Amino acid sequence: MAFKFPSDEWIKELSRQLNASEAYEKSAKDWEGDFIFIIEPDEAYPQTAYLFLGLYHGKSTDAAMISSPTEREAEFTISAPFSIWRQVIEGKLDPIQGMMTRKMKVQGNMMKIMRYPKAAKEIVSCCALVPTEWPS
Repeated sequence: MAFKFPSDEWIKELSRQLNASEAYEKSAKDWEGDFIFIIEPDEAYPQTAYLFLGLYHGKSTDAAMISSPTEREAEFTISAPFSIWRQVIEGKLDPIQGMMTRKMKVQGNMMKIMRYPKAAKEIVSCCALVPTEWPS
């Protein structure tokens, strides 16, 4: 079964994959900080979507599609057009590189994120494990 991106089911499956990943658990064992991912509209996807991912000490504590970025408290917000998110999820764009080149905009302590590059890579690895259905 494939999960539509973006959707509540997709982010919950990512959360499940993270919780099953020993590599993520090790790389993020000291990490504390939740994320809101903002998927901005572009030619491939017409609306804005918000995904919340709770992360604490190598585990995902919560995940949900939310209706606005103020619905949940999060230390970090990452926003990018839909097509950039797709490149990250498909492994074609490194998320740290995406942030450094401002293809992805970060609100929050970028230096904290930079201290956990392995954790960022493991999140992307787990994204690749989510069977994803892209809008056509």
